[in-house]
Amino acid sequence: MAKFQRLTVLSTMMEVGLIPLFYHDDIETSIKITQACLDGGARCIEFTNRGDQAHRVFEQLIQHFKNDSRLILGAGTILDAKSAALFIQLGANFIVAPNLDEDAAYTCNRRKIAYLPGCGSVNEISQAERLGVEICKIFPGAQVGGPGFIKSVLGPMPWSCMMPTGGVSPKEESIREWFQAGAVCVGMGSNLITKEAVAHGDFQDITAKVRQVLEWIKEARSSKA
Repeated sequence: MAKFQRLTVLSTMMEVGLIPLFYHDDIETSIKITQACLDGGARCIEFTNRGDQAHRVFEQLIQHFKNDSRLILGAGTILDAKSAALFIQLGANFIVAPNLDEDAAYTCNRRKIAYLPGCGSVNEISQAERLGVEICKIFPGAQVGGPGFIKSVLGPMPWSCMMPTGGVSPKEESIREWFQAGAVCVGMGSNLITKEAVAHGDFQDITAKVRQVLEWIKEARSSKA
């Protein structure tokens, strides 16, 4: 059962502006990555379903951080309703997908879990919103059209909320371009949580990058206002 209400999850995503995402098959390493992101100021973190028995690592993460009120842990790379149901049962506070699946949307809605499906066109965004989606994951962000795609969609559809993932870099220029285009938050994986940092146990590097990205997000939002 989710620890946080859907409205709390969505508002936190929009307020903080960054959703770090990662997968690792080792629970101790996953704990250290999650802790590093939290220490940097992130709150909504996505553990991706990208390996055998990923749900078991996710379940242990949920248990380890159950008393940490900062962490809103969600599951990513959830392509279908059955997978969504499994991770929701384990305590996922939100579900992220690279695709849009109607049955997965219904499953999440039934449990009042935030569902962020991958969308790459105006039609998909519109369909997702018809299914009750509040924030659409724009994926792959760079290949779909970059910040210009989001800006163009918001012209005729100013009510849409979009989170680009893929093509977002931990660089000031990249962050500024996405948020000034109208992104409500961004998802960032291997560019933020690098293989090198994890391999060398340099979790302070992850913390520093998360903290810096959050500062750039604040600056981008201030300059846009």
